Amino acid sequence: QVQLVESGGGSVQSGGPLRLTCASTEATFRAYCMGWFRQVPGKKREEVARLEYFGRTYDPIYSDSVKGRFTISQDNTKNTLYLQMTNLTPEDTAMYYCGAYLPSEAGCDALHEWGQGTLVVVSS
Repeated sequence: QVQLVESGGGSVQSGGPLRLTCASTEATFRAYCMGWFRQVPGKKREEVARLEYFGRTYDPIYSDSVKGRFTISQDNTKNTLYLQMTNLTPEDTAMYYCGAYLPSEAGCDALHEWGQGTLVVVSS
């Protein structure tokens, strides 16, 4: 949490867009893969999107539930991660967290650190 701060959450109508922002540090961006996950009461954490790094390129990975609707990106000059969400539905309502994942030869699937979260509420 001391390195990741989410913002941009709020209430939005179904079908509308919303953009989330995660402020990080240069050290975090250099050492970890960055991504987003969400969680709702009574359910386990759901991975939303992640930027896998293979050598020289960042490859976006999305969950099936958000593929085609959400776009993850980052600005390395600002150490900032974004999640552009479109065509939101009530099922997208959740607390969204920015996460730092440990890189490995198999990928970046080990969550190491996350922020305080930002709440997204989608109404019908």
